[in-house]
Amino acid sequence: MQYKILPGHLYPKDNRINLYYFHNLLKVIGESVALQLSQQHKISVPITTGMWGGSYMVAQDDGQAKTNVVRLYSIVNLPQNNSLNKAENFECLMEIYQHTLHTTFKRYGLNLVDPRWGEAIPYSNRELPTTALQMWDKNKKINFVRAFFVWNEATWEESIIYDMIRNIKVLKELLNINTRPQKKENSELKFLLQDVLITYFTLHAALTADFVEHAEPIIKELFSKFIKGMHSEEIIEEQYHKVYSNALVYGFEEALQIPYKKKGLDVQNVEDWPVDKINYVPNELKEKLVPALQAPWQKFHANLQKKPQVTNH
Repeated sequence: MQYKILPGHLYPKDNRINLYYFHNLLKVIGESVALQLSQQHKISVPITTGMWGGSYMVAQDDGQAKTNVVRLYSIVNLPQNNSLNKAENFECLMEIYQHTLHTTFKRYGLNLVDPRWGEAIPYSNRELPTTALQMWDKNKKINFVRAFFVWNEATWEESIIYDMIRNIKVLKELLNINTRPQKKENSELKFLLQDVLITYFTLHAALTADFVEHAEPIIKELFSKFIKGMHSEEIIEEQYHKVYSNALVYGFEEALQIPYKKKGLDVQNVEDWPVDKINYVPNELKEKLVPALQAPWQKFHANLQKKPQVTNH
């Protein structure tokens, strides 16, 4: 599904980002990078991209974030078996991508510097691991921009669903019911709790009814605390222990485990899947989750169209 960029601004008020514009801006960046690759290096590859994370699912009706988003994430899908497999060509891609991110976001008061790329992301495919490009904002309006590069063509919706498998494995590091709760910095626990919310909202349409009944009160309380800022150590630790003791991460995992198992794939062993199964999503999951992933963007678009149009910045 394509979403037209309507006139407006990435940061309309209160320094809180409009996630509709951010998502669409990332699509424009991907298209620009693909065009530059083709024109400058004769490398022709389709690129699909959009935002990573689920803050848009609980944004205001026009797409503006309800809280100050200081980490901007993107997911980028690249085709396999092409000239990007050569290290020097992938370097060209990274150079163009970081330059395009810098020049694009500079218009909105961000000064993205110190680009770093190349690390293999944990729990991604062993043979073709997901990698990341990260840049920090020298102006401190945000902390950083981070783009995940995943090796297989897919729609944005498919890549988001597939990446939930990896994300759940990350969550289980701190939410494994078979180990004692871990002592971590409050900032780390707060981002963990944010990821719990993102995962719940992203997978909600595929969760079992029994699990939703169990999890909904916990998630509602966590979301209420999160929107208010969760500034105290006591609140953060209390919410972490509730999420941990109620084994929410296992309900998330179950929602993916059953449909993938029907296709002969074990989500607990996603690192060893054949490379052609990177970004693969069974139709059963797509039918449940894709409409739910698309619905917020349609709502933002419709509401923004009703607003007085302003000059694009």
